[in-house]
Amino acid sequence: MKPVRPWAHFFLPIACAGLAMAQPPSVETAWQLIAQGKRDQAVTLLGGLIRAEPRNPDARLLLGSILMEAGKRDESIAQLREAVRLLPNSAEAHNALGEAYSAFGEMKSARPEFERAVELDPRHAQAQVNLADVLLQQGEAQRAVPHLEQAIRIIGRKPDAAYAHYLRAKAYSGDRDAAKATAELQLAIDLRPDFAEAWSDLGDARKSLADGEGALSAFHRAVTLSPQDPVAQYRLGSQLLDSGAVHEAVEHLEAAVRLDAKSQSALNALQRALRQDGQPEEAARVARRLAELLRERDRADQRQVAAFEMNNRGAELEKAGDLRGAAEKYRAALELLPEHVGIRTNLAVALLKLGNWEEGIFQMRQALRQDPGNTKLRKALDDALAQAKAHGVTLPKP
Repeated sequence: MKPVRPWAHFFLPIACAGLAMAQPPSVETAWQLIAQGKRDQAVTLLGGLIRAEPRNPDARLLLGSILMEAGKRDESIAQLREAVRLLPNSAEAHNALGEAYSAFGEMKSARPEFERAVELDPRHAQAQVNLADVLLQQGEAQRAVPHLEQAIRIIGRKPDAAYAHYLRAKAYSGDRDAAKATAELQLAIDLRPDFAEAWSDLGDARKSLADGEGALSAFHRAVTLSPQDPVAQYRLGSQLLDSGAVHEAVEHLEAAVRLDAKSQSALNALQRALRQDGQPEEAARVARRLAELLRERDRADQRQVAAFEMNNRGAELEKAGDLRGAAEKYRAALELLPEHVGIRTNLAVALLKLGNWEEGIFQMRQALRQDPGNTKLRKALDDALAQAKAHGVTLPKP
């Protein structure tokens, strides 16, 4: 579960907050509407302002951020891209666009925006933390650390620095340095005592240091602050089980499974706890659920292997000039793994080469819907549409 940034008590990026004082009256009015909880009215106002003043970047930044919070991916990205086009040297604009990509899980697209933001303004603390967050998620902890240290220096000992310390602890945990991770997490909760995810990770770090009592205390605090977090519930239940508080452990492990029914770790711990608690029938029921989950994952793994084999065979046939055979293999692979963007794209390209414009473009559009931040795919679709038009093909509306 990705934790909420501790500074995000207001729904827009901090970088945008400074714009309010310098906005034209109409944008200032939109800020006032937001402060009153009237977001729909703010959206309407900003939409009208942008129609009247298409080159107003501040209105686009604010509208894009509101739409991001509302979960409207395409509209949000469109507004923020245009804001970046209007303000190419604005760290705030690039950071806002990166925030939107990140909010929709498009880390590959978010990263260059955060990189550009910190290049333009190395003292943009939020952009530094955002970039570090992406780098950590992409397994580049060593590259993340300098950005976190820079952010911590800029922010100082303030609540907004808690998330940077939390991420710094993750980098230490990745290096298996539980002592340093514990120190960073302690700093995070000193700055933000209600930071549930930091409490949970602190418990895990203390557990690695064989501090069972300290771990249990931190896990309890995490669950109190965030009872709907399945990881926190599992960690607390597991620690209670290890400490011999079996009946109490069952309660929290059942909560973890209820919140995440596919957690193998929680199911395994729950069946152990139920047996130790004298509930063999319930333990057997949970064991059956765990066995079925493992079978499902095994079947999924088998489908993935078969799909990749068919996709590779399709690539071989395409290279040999057998486009029809390639398309058949790609199609069979896609049936096994419909969520795989690369396989769908391969099928689309093969169909387009065969002159099947309608289905080829349909598959490419589907691929782009699955990976909306893929700029190469978007360009390929634009090229395919242009070629179809040049061939006089009339396509149905998307």
